[in-house]
Amino acid sequence: MAISRTANPADVATPTRVRYVILLLIFAITTFNYADRATLSVTGSAMRAEFGFDAIRMGYIFSAFSWAYVLSQIPAGWLLDRFGARRVYAASIFLWSLFTLLQSTIGLLGSGAAAVTALFVLRFMMGAAEAPAFPANAKVVASWFPTKERGTASAIFNAAQYFAAVIFTPLMAWLTHAFGWHHVYIVMGVAGFLLAFTWLKVMKNPASHPRVNQSELEHIEQGGGLIHGHQTAAASGSAVARSSVMRQLLTNRMLLGVYLAQFCINVLTYFFLTWFPIYLVQARGMTILQAGLVASLPAICGFLGGVLGGVLSDTMIRHGHSLTVARKVPIVGGMLLSACIIGCNYVDKDWLVVALMSLAFFGKGIGALGWAVVADTSPKEAIGLSGSIFNMFGNMAGIVTPIVIGYLVAQSGSFNGALAFVGINALITIFSYLVIVKDILRVELSPS
Repeated sequence: MAISRTANPADVATPTRVRYVILLLIFAITTFNYADRATLSVTGSAMRAEFGFDAIRMGYIFSAFSWAYVLSQIPAGWLLDRFGARRVYAASIFLWSLFTLLQSTIGLLGSGAAAVTALFVLRFMMGAAEAPAFPANAKVVASWFPTKERGTASAIFNAAQYFAAVIFTPLMAWLTHAFGWHHVYIVMGVAGFLLAFTWLKVMKNPASHPRVNQSELEHIEQGGGLIHGHQTAAASGSAVARSSVMRQLLTNRMLLGVYLAQFCINVLTYFFLTWFPIYLVQARGMTILQAGLVASLPAICGFLGGVLGGVLSDTMIRHGHSLTVARKVPIVGGMLLSACIIGCNYVDKDWLVVALMSLAFFGKGIGALGWAVVADTSPKEAIGLSGSIFNMFGNMAGIVTPIVIGYLVAQSGSFNGALAFVGINALITIFSYLVIVKDILRVELSPS
C-alpha cells in the first residue's frame, strides 16, 4: 500500500524523476564494483614481476573472486528477498571495499606461497562480498522502472562495466606506474567506504521515498514496476516453499537458455577483466601504461553499445514489437559482432587489433541485455533469488575463463587459442537465445 502524499495539482500532473537518481547511484556503484574486480588485471604484471607468479598460478588467482562470487549467489538472493536491497547492498559495498583495501598489504608477506595464498583468500572474500550486487541492481530496477523503460535502465547499469574500464583502467595504470601497485588498492578501498554511506543515505523503495510524488509512483506501478520492493516478496513468501521456487526456476526452459547465454556472454567480460591488459603487454609488446590507455578504447565502445542496446530494445517495445523480439534482436546482432574478436589472430598491426576488440566489445555491449530479461521474467515473489541464480550461472565464466586462458597461454605460448575460445562463446549465446529461449515472459510460480 502506497503511503499518502500531499501535493498540489501541478506536482501531481508532473511526475518527479527520482528513479533516474536511483539509476545514477547504481550506475556509480556498479562502476566501482567492476573497477575493484579489475584491479588485479591492471596491477597483475607488476605483481607477477615482484612475486614471481607464473601464468597458471595467475589464472587461479584471477579465478578466486569468481569461485566465491558463484558460491555466494544463492545465499545473496535469499538475503535480498528477506531484507531488501538497501541494507544488504550497503553491507556488500562496505565489505568488498574492505577486502580490496587489504590486498594492498600482501607485500608485507614477502614473495612465494604466503603472498599467493593471501591474495587468493582476499580475492575470494571480495567475491563473496560482491555477490549481492547485480541481483540487487535487478531488484532495484524492477521496483523503480516500468517495463518500457527497464531495458534502458538495465543496460545503463550493466554498461558501467565498460565505464569502469574507461575511467579506472587508465587511472589504476597511472597509479601503478607512478606510485606502485599498492596504491591502487588503497584508493579503491577508501572510495568504496564513502559509496556505502551514500547508498544508505539515498536509497529507499518507491512507495516510501519522500521525494517521489504520486504521479511518478503511478507511472512506475501502472507500467509494471514493483513499487514496494522486497515487501511484495515478504507478503507472498508463505504461499510458495523455497525449495519449490528453486525447482521451478531451475527447470524452466526459457530461464535455462538465458542462464547458458549469460555464461557465454560473461566469457567475454572476464577475458576483458582479467587477461586483456596482460595480452596487450605480453602479446603486443605494450607497456603497462600504454595497455591501460588502449584498454579504455574497447571499453568506450562497449559502454556506447550497452546503452544503445537498451535504448533500441525499449524503442522496439514502444513501437509495438513484442518483448521477445525487442530483447532478442539486439542480443543476437550484438553477439554476431562480438565473434569478430577471433579476427585478432589474423592481423599484425596494433591498430587493427584495437579496432577488432572495440567492435567486439561494442557488439557485446549491445547484446548484454540479460539483466533486463531477468527483470522481465523473474517471479514477483523471488526477484532476488532469480537474479542470483542467473548471476551464479553467468559468473561461472569467471572461474572457467581465467583458468582456461591461463592453460592455453602456458601450453601454446600465444593468445590465439584464447581468442578463439572467447569468440566461440559469442556464437553459443546466439544459439541459446534462438533455439533454447522461446517467448520471453514473466514466470508465474505455482503453489508448493
